[in-house]
Amino acid sequence: MQKAKAFVFAADEDFGMIPIEAQSCGTPVIAYGRGGSLETVKEGVTGLFFYEQTVDSIIDAVERFEKLETPFDPKIIRNHAETFSEERFKKEIKEFVELKYNEFNHLVK
Repeated sequence: MQKAKAFVFAADEDFGMIPIEAQSCGTPVIAYGRGGSLETVKEGVTGLFFYEQTVDSIIDAVERFEKLETPFDPKIIRNHAETFSEERFKKEIKEFVELKYNEFNHLVK
């Protein structure tokens, strides 16, 4: 995916790991605008959306992508993908659990 011009993702998934993998390579995503893609793809920043799972809708999205005057920035796309890293997840889960544990302990005392 590192040398791809874009990645087309037409699935409706809860999370959508594959668009994040594409973005981690700096590749913009042309995604179906439902489900997890709405959380993982940033319109105009890391990719763009189409809203019907039809051939015409995908063709329209690819044509819009091809006509963009300003190309997507691979570094910005990659940085966005890193916000979904395992390290960040572990850190934030740990912080959340510790916060709730401390709140609980404060109530019990």
